[in-house]
Amino acid sequence: MTRRKHFSLLVVRGDGARVVRFNFPKRVVMLGVAAVVVSCVLFGSLLADWFHLRRLTRDTRPYASQVEDQRAEMDRMQARIAEMRREVGAWREIHARLFDTFGPDSKPGARDKGIGGPAAPVDRAPGKLTPHDELNRLADSIAEESQNLKALDSLMARVGKMLAALPSRWPVRGPVNSEFGTRLSPWTKSPEFHAGMDIRAERGTPVQAPAGGLVSHAGTHAEYGLTVILEHGNDIRSVYGHLSKIHVHQGQRVERGVELGLSGNTGRSSGPHLHYEILVRGQAVNPRGYIWD
Repeated sequence: MTRRKHFSLLVVRGDGARVVRFNFPKRVVMLGVAAVVVSCVLFGSLLADWFHLRRLTRDTRPYASQVEDQRAEMDRMQARIAEMRREVGAWREIHARLFDTFGPDSKPGARDKGIGGPAAPVDRAPGKLTPHDELNRLADSIAEESQNLKALDSLMARVGKMLAALPSRWPVRGPVNSEFGTRLSPWTKSPEFHAGMDIRAERGTPVQAPAGGLVSHAGTHAEYGLTVILEHGNDIRSVYGHLSKIHVHQGQRVERGVELGLSGNTGRSSGPHLHYEILVRGQAVNPRGYIWD
């Protein structure tokens, strides 16, 4: 039996009048069938993948929304971290100014430009910091500022004691008849230096201590008559002259507001008033620079 080596395709018109024959080698036909089968398989596989991807896309839509929300939350968190770092930096500047003012190195020229050291750990390559890195750095800054706050609290406690010891109140209330500085002498009409303030006060007006201190003098004075002198510490001294009566004694420690005596007109005085004087390291200064209340 003879084996066929080709396939024939007959095309017949509807009336059967004409027949057209196409002959195809068997090998070509087999290859064509195989190509069609492979194409169908590939198309089916691609179609299945498309349906799978479509289903995955549909299933991941809620997650995409969550990811977007989390990204927005991360951006807000990074913005908040940056804001907090700026606040911590502002704290550091405030602490530096306060320590420069009240600290032990506050004298002019205590600092210069000699600084150094890495801005970040040397084992970290430069690059964009992650939120975790930012949080770690912020935590370190806050811990550092916490120690600064403790030191500042201790410093301000000492400063508070110093401020409380300053004669910052009026010893009596009244108009100032004569200010600190150069004036015309009420007796010679020549210029003279007035070392304090003459505060108008009727005879017998209570004179109160503007700050706590130790009574170093309670008695007569050649110029000021009956006089009280208080030592407030830190080389600060206050003088109360022309009193009519003294209510404290030498060596007594008094608190702010204690009545030292009564105003009067004793000593070299042209009328009832209180001579109020402040000395720092033995030098007379303007009392108005100390009066806050």
